[in-house]
Amino acid sequence: MNISEAAKKYKLTPATLRYYEKEGLIPPVTRNSSGVREYQEEELNWIEFIKCMRDSGLSIESLAKYTALYQIGEETLLERKEILVEEYQKLLEKQQLMNKTIERLETKLAIYDVEIKETEQSLSL
Repeated sequence: MNISEAAKKYKLTPATLRYYEKEGLIPPVTRNSSGVREYQEEELNWIEFIKCMRDSGLSIESLAKYTALYQIGEETLLERKEILVEEYQKLLEKQQLMNKTIERLETKLAIYDVEIKETEQSLSL
């Protein structure tokens, strides 16, 4: 799969995929004899993983470190897990903040519903 096809599949731009590779978020991509990127299944799996993590707010630095450790091999399993645990904890904190904000907005919207209903009733009298 070429870069345009891979970008389209994951709703990214080719420039983003080049950037991910340049920054070490995904391992170096297989290239054909002409030097054109040819994304293989493993590389597509990396793109999907990185996109998911970035969409959730994980930092480029953490993901680049994770990818570099992955390429070293199994002796980095503990370090990789520690990165993911740390990022997981950060996501849980963000989730709690979002849940509080959602609750507050729900309360505010309910107040507006009551006020709008009362206003409509008083105008119809």
